[in-house]
Amino acid sequence: MLLNSLKSARAVPWVRPVLCTPRRSLAHVANLEDVPTEDDKPFSVPIAEDSFDTYHLDPPPFSVETTKRELRNLYHDMTMIRRMELAADSLYKDRKIRGFCHLSTGQEAVAVGIEHALTKADKLITAYRSHGFTLMRGGTVKSIIGELLGRRDGISYGKGGSMHMFCESFFGGNGIVGASVPLGAGIAFAQQYNDIKNVTINLYGDGAANQGQVHESFNLAKLWNLPVIFGCENNKYGMGTSVERASAMTEYYKRGQYIPGLRINGMDVLAVLSAVKYGKKFVQAGNGPLVYEYLTYRYAGHSMSDPGIAYRSRDELKQERANDPISNFKERLIDWGVFSEDEAKAIDKDVRSKVNSEVAEAEKMPAPEMKMDILFEDMYVRGSEPQQRRGRTIDETYYQG
Repeated sequence: MLLNSLKSARAVPWVRPVLCTPRRSLAHVANLEDVPTEDDKPFSVPIAEDSFDTYHLDPPPFSVETTKRELRNLYHDMTMIRRMELAADSLYKDRKIRGFCHLSTGQEAVAVGIEHALTKADKLITAYRSHGFTLMRGGTVKSIIGELLGRRDGISYGKGGSMHMFCESFFGGNGIVGASVPLGAGIAFAQQYNDIKNVTINLYGDGAANQGQVHESFNLAKLWNLPVIFGCENNKYGMGTSVERASAMTEYYKRGQYIPGLRINGMDVLAVLSAVKYGKKFVQAGNGPLVYEYLTYRYAGHSMSDPGIAYRSRDELKQERANDPISNFKERLIDWGVFSEDEAKAIDKDVRSKVNSEVAEAEKMPAPEMKMDILFEDMYVRGSEPQQRRGRTIDETYYQG
């Protein structure tokens, strides 16, 4: 009887997640009227009407107030991440970076759009594709590349590598699939407990979306109305497995069930910016958590050991590259009169020079000394060690109690 009931049950319809296509809507190509000549005078720019899909939630505004300076900064920051990741790619292929290395080429609009919607008092935690977020949260190219090289002055003192980078208000970079999500719920609970009126951005990949701990976190966050925006960075593949082979239902923004959700074109930095600003106000108003899904795409493989072409076609890669978040945004800014083609080239040249300079400095950093004290010294955040551990060597700690 149970078998018959299972046979008669209607399966959840599967819908393949399709990125907002590169068709050019009027919002992308129309000349804006009254674009100010001043860099810091606010004006409104449009967002394509197909940028959002909602679940028990009104959509964010289809325009965002910004300035010419901020628009140029958005372009600059995405370009910085791209150049940094390309530098890491080159260093890995030269065998200077070893071990795991997870790049985010193609996904830059997510990190940059989120950061420009936040303050430094807001918190962010993510999974292991974390280099861009580290840079946006306050790291430097030099400290990030130094970490990838395993150098003493890397952002985690050469001990974390690609998956474990941290800075103030940024809690990683975490290597266990899905395990960062309950940690993010705990960070949001701490904000609520201490009556801090900020939000936590809690990110994970589509490969982690089926983890039980993710859904346990959803439950507690809604039960306690925590100030958190869960966000699935859906780049279509968990390692080499496409989302349709891993998930019975691929509309990840609906996975919260009792939590409102939003699917966002994660290849459009303005759509991400508008959505996160909107979500932050929603959460801060005491409405509880949200579940976001950022539809994006990674051009590289899962990690540097993965060429990324065994499970997806070259035609697919070519089509997705036509929807590049940086080049498409540059075209819009030129069309809107925010900068000229020559000014965009000048930004690109400046970014390339900065990244090359910081990479060269990172390569000169010393490696950590092969000493037990150095191996164990960062078990605690520096300055927060227990009193009996401060200023003591490993031998003193173990042999004198």
